[in-house]
Amino acid sequence: MANVSISKAWEETTAIIARDGKLFATIALALFVLPGVISDVVTPTSAAGGLPKLGYWTVITFIALLIGLVGQLALIRLAMGSRQTVGETIGHAFGRAPAYLGATILWILPFALIIGGIAGAAGAQGAVASPRISPGAAIIILVAVAAMVFFAIRMLMTSPVASAERIGPIAILKRSWELTAGNWWRLFGFFLLFVIAALIVLAAVASVMGLLARLLFGSLEPLTIGALAVALVGQLVAAAITVLLMVMLARIYVQLSGQGQAELFR
Repeated sequence: MANVSISKAWEETTAIIARDGKLFATIALALFVLPGVISDVVTPTSAAGGLPKLGYWTVITFIALLIGLVGQLALIRLAMGSRQTVGETIGHAFGRAPAYLGATILWILPFALIIGGIAGAAGAQGAVASPRISPGAAIIILVAVAAMVFFAIRMLMTSPVASAERIGPIAILKRSWELTAGNWWRLFGFFLLFVIAALIVLAAVASVMGLLARLLFGSLEPLTIGALAVALVGQLVAAAITVLLMVMLARIYVQLSGQGQAELFR
């Protein structure tokens, strides 16, 4: 059982990004920013707290998410020290994406079914009366959310494992569980601070860009210049945050795997 040093991972992350920033930017622009902008621009607006009606935008968003998943694996592979070209790295990521997606679905789906089922039942009751969740259902949701947070930290290494090790979805989950043993609180603290910082940055950028876009372009309806400007800036910031997180996870994996340099397969 290896103890992870978040400070060491951070130092390595900043050094790697400073050295190979252009490579990471290339992957981020191609696999995060471009698909994300297209998805944002075509997604219709909806009432607060609701989702737009299903349509062609749903398919585009799903494809953008899959492409982003490939981007995550590609960034991680580069951050582990792969000497492959960008094209080879992306090709490798495409090959490992099904196993990573399968592992993610396996651990998230049970929680989604529990929480979604209870929320759906409450929504059905709200159709004839005011929406209300019983105390028992609320407790189940809280327990499920707490369990999901716990598992999410234990599953932080699924993406690095999927990239670095030629194993299937179930083995990926077992390997991540094994690697994170004894480091839950360190990883939780790191991830919590990262998420809080990321949300603050994204909210600030979205607020400022939304205001500027309305002043300059007026409407922010889908397929307008204003919507495009907001989506572009938002996706650039989100891509930068994703690059930072993926490189950090890669360097944490290298520590937890007990190797000075991860063994990469082609």
